[in-house]
Amino acid sequence: MKRVFGVKKDKEPPPSINDASDRINKRGETVDEKIKRLDVELSRYKEQIKKTRPGPAQEAVKARAMRVLKQKRMYEGQRDMLYNQTFNLDQVSFASEGIKDAQQTMSALKSANKELKGMMKTVKIQDIDNLQDEMMDLMDVSTEIQESLGRSYSVPDDIDEDDLMGELDALEADMGTEADGVPSYLQPDTESELDSELNLPSAPTGQAAVPAGRSNAQAEDELGLPAVPRASLRG
Repeated sequence: MKRVFGVKKDKEPPPSINDASDRINKRGETVDEKIKRLDVELSRYKEQIKKTRPGPAQEAVKARAMRVLKQKRMYEGQRDMLYNQTFNLDQVSFASEGIKDAQQTMSALKSANKELKGMMKTVKIQDIDNLQDEMMDLMDVSTEIQESLGRSYSVPDDIDEDDLMGELDALEADMGTEADGVPSYLQPDTESELDSELNLPSAPTGQAAVPAGRSNAQAEDELGLPAVPRASLRG
């Protein structure tokens, strides 16, 4: 059967946008090269027209230049058409790339959404609330422990406001009876009180008596101490 009807050939895949755009760009480059050659030829004919005198020779050069100019205009029209095709293909390519980017974005969002849902299943609001309540209880217990450790020992705590005011009134009365409002236990002791408490004899007044039998007693200074003898100067 294959020999009679032949083998069905596989169809070639259609060209992509990039392939079509590359082919059109190559054609455009070829047309540009032709236009450049025609421009060079037209420049040469222009110089010949300037050098020749009006007449049959000049008319022949003008005719050749006119033919080259027509070819140039034809190629320029083809180039403009190719440029328009390339522009349309670029627009389609941009739209296609944009759709591909959107598809990738949607796939990434779906994957992230699925992963987020799986993570949400492991995290429950009730567990978080219970954890917060437990932390608050622990903080309260910690505060009670700190307060218990910071208690003072041997400090009376049965003093009320009446006891406080009575103590303040007694201090005010005590300070009002002392000199300059200073309590007696804060005032300095006088010299007479110290002497009476220590029972010390009073200090002697006047000059000290010279003991009997001491005729060569030394002179004393104004403080009652023996005067230092001065050395005599020998001439």
